[in-house]
Amino acid sequence: MTDGGLETTLIYQDGFDLPEFAAVDLLRSERGTVALRSYYTRYAGIATELGVGFVLESPTWRASPAWATRLGYSASELEQLNRRAIALMEEIRDRYETSDAPFVISGCVGPQGDGYQPEEMLSADAAETYHGTQIATFADTCADMVSAITMTYAAEAVGIVRAASSAGLPAAISFTVETDGRLPSGQALGEAIEQVDEETQQATSYFMINCAHPTHFEHLLMSDTAWLERVRGVRANASTKSHAELDEAVTLDDGDPDDLARRHSALRSRLPNLNVIGGCCGTDHRHVTAICRAFLD
Repeated sequence: MTDGGLETTLIYQDGFDLPEFAAVDLLRSERGTVALRSYYTRYAGIATELGVGFVLESPTWRASPAWATRLGYSASELEQLNRRAIALMEEIRDRYETSDAPFVISGCVGPQGDGYQPEEMLSADAAETYHGTQIATFADTCADMVSAITMTYAAEAVGIVRAASSAGLPAAISFTVETDGRLPSGQALGEAIEQVDEETQQATSYFMINCAHPTHFEHLLMSDTAWLERVRGVRANASTKSHAELDEAVTLDDGDPDDLARRHSALRSRLPNLNVIGGCCGTDHRHVTAICRAFLD
């Protein structure tokens, strides 16, 4: 398992104001660090209780150079925040990992632009250079891997995989889709996965889908196409709303945890290699626990 909707939990349930939706900003204060530790500790406890592995996804989705500029961080402060985030993950692992619940530390990478609608689309080479800064920092920590979350087009994902490979870290790529099952770029999900695999010689460890409700992509899973075997993870939204609707929302739509769990049970039969499950916007420990229990039953 992995965690749920970090940012939406911190904003709507814990009352934090996250500039630019950047959870990493909380590591600049003791109060914020305590809140992050408490958030991850809850999920770590669930993993240990259920006896399942746990992917500790660092709160660094918006801790890359372009976002640092928007947030007013210097290059050195950005590096220290990324290191501090991984150190927190290591602290959680040391405290909660067991032989029945192995923990993996993942350095989380987010898109260079908006996670719903990119303002510009980088070439693979430009993306490799851009994301190489953050990934190089992760490579100098105890991070076990890199996960690129909420990718909106294939070329950026290609660049991230190349940067991770150069740094000696395995990489997972998680695409987001709109209500029609296509990436925000308009490309079909299967085509994007095939493109990344082709342009990186299948260097991606596995692919995921995140920041979309199962109803947005269930119809894509009805075929027997080979790319489905490359999808090993799902971090679904609690809400069935579109990205545009969620962007405008002023209250949290946390959906129905039990219904979300049932839908994940159905996904299991359509994604033969699915073994990383968690949540995204609007989900919390209730949703992730329900999903995990549905898998274990």
